[in-house]
Amino acid sequence: MMLAYSTNAFVQFTLVETIERIAAIGYEGLEIMCDRPHLYPPDFDADDLAAVTAALDRTGLKVTNLNGFTLFAVGDTYLPSWIEPDAARREIRIRHTLDCIRIARQIGCENVSIPPGGPLNGMDRNQALALFHKGLEQVIPLAEELKINLLVEPEPDLLIERTSEFLPFIRDVQSPVVGLNFDIGHFYCVGEDPSAAFSELYEWVRHVHLEDIADTRVHRHLIPGHGAIPFEKVIRTMKELGYDGDICVELYPYTDEPEAAGRESLDYLKRLPIEW
Repeated sequence: MMLAYSTNAFVQFTLVETIERIAAIGYEGLEIMCDRPHLYPPDFDADDLAAVTAALDRTGLKVTNLNGFTLFAVGDTYLPSWIEPDAARREIRIRHTLDCIRIARQIGCENVSIPPGGPLNGMDRNQALALFHKGLEQVIPLAEELKINLLVEPEPDLLIERTSEFLPFIRDVQSPVVGLNFDIGHFYCVGEDPSAAFSELYEWVRHVHLEDIADTRVHRHLIPGHGAIPFEKVIRTMKELGYDGDICVELYPYTDEPEAAGRESLDYLKRLPIEW
């Protein structure tokens, strides 16, 4: 398992600067935010991508995932979403995901994570699921062609929040490239034991997000060790099941101190009595 750090804590820096800073902390990999000010596809031409690739080559960092979740460049954390009533808004999300898949192939990344639908905002759940599947059907062929994993990330207050919602969804998907970005904190927020959830969903997990959450289970990402998640138990479960994918620390609330937060997280995780 490789420890990576998400660039979404580094919004005060360019992507190339962020790559260099994450490498200096001591991480082996990074997840790249596919949104401004980082790798928002419409902003990047061949020269920009070459500069990113050169920085990755210099530092030796592996890109574990392209985070296609947020769309602040044209909306916010969730919107435009896969399930909005307006077809033109849904098309923005579809185009963005297609662009992320193409860039993943160009920079040698195997994974693109996406939001699970979006806020229901009063929409009937079955109607929302139908729209989500319809949107995925428009991006799955390219993901299959380019051999990129398309990873749904359950999140509190969205269409898919918990294990009991992800399982029927994934069983209706007819493609092996669709999997799960397992966010440890998100499952904790919705009242689940992350170890038990990981065991139940293991066959679909292709990438993992890691952050701590307070014992209130309020959805606010904290530095590991600052909350209540039993990380030793969770990571032991992952290892016992044979998970050999990557784990990415995601601390987007720490934009004023991303390096200090990342360094403390790495130190904490390395001190756990676990062989990484």
